[in-house]
Amino acid sequence: MHKSGYVNIVGYPNVGKSTLMNALMGDRLSIITSKPQTTRHRILGILNEENYQIIFSDTPGVIDDPSYSMQEAMNRMAFSVFEDADILILLTDPYDKYSGEERIFHYLKKRDFPVFLVINKMDLVSEERMESVLEHWNNIFKADKVFTISAQDKMGLEDLIKAITDHLPEGPAYYPKDQLSDRNYRFFVSEIIREKILQQFKQEVPYSCEVVVDEYDENEEKITRIHASIYVDRKSQKSILIGKGGSAIKKLGIASRESIEAFIDNKVFLELQVKVKDNWRDDDRMLKHFGYKH
Repeated sequence: MHKSGYVNIVGYPNVGKSTLMNALMGDRLSIITSKPQTTRHRILGILNEENYQIIFSDTPGVIDDPSYSMQEAMNRMAFSVFEDADILILLTDPYDKYSGEERIFHYLKKRDFPVFLVINKMDLVSEERMESVLEHWNNIFKADKVFTISAQDKMGLEDLIKAITDHLPEGPAYYPKDQLSDRNYRFFVSEIIREKILQQFKQEVPYSCEVVVDEYDENEEKITRIHASIYVDRKSQKSILIGKGGSAIKKLGIASRESIEAFIDNKVFLELQVKVKDNWRDDDRMLKHFGYKH
């Protein structure tokens, strides 16, 4: 008997959705930083074993009050998980302030699939605090199963995986068994560069950036040549990214190249270029170009 299905992860920004999927996958598929709104696209991670195939879906965090068309598109991606889920993981942490009246519960109450409430970051709170959190959730939402975990420390994941495989429907593999994701190297390279922008720069600049890999050349045996464009909202942001005498863009390039080399296991020549596209986060044409709209 072979089991397969979609296990979709939903929750607020910064509760650890990408960290959880990476821990479950055992591979670095989603970028992880301490800043919210890191994940902007829906990313599938495919966990293959002989008797099952679990297709995990990492989504952007739900934004209660979107400010841009881009954030509205991210919300649509986040709520799309209710359309094809075989199992849904509602990921939260002890610091979330759910009341039970949020939009997400409107969807959850109409579900026809199991919902697992997974409370992350258990390593950061006392047992007494966790008991209080569990009591709060018991009063606002009845999940099919409840787990307390630490995705960062990989605590509690074995029980979660077992419950997932127990509840998966019978079915064939939807993807080849050697495939890890529905995304290609170009996508993950752009995500790695955007991760380094988030880590290196502060305030609004990282959230005004989008990265596009224009060229990805694997024709040479010992080196992969990559050319990427970083789009920003305003000229002032371009100046910040480049830095005095090109110092900032050089630092960004080195950090990005090192992580890309580790990811693709090959030497990399990386060229970065910064381009200005005014108000791209509200520009439908640019949002389509960047993959937020179809």
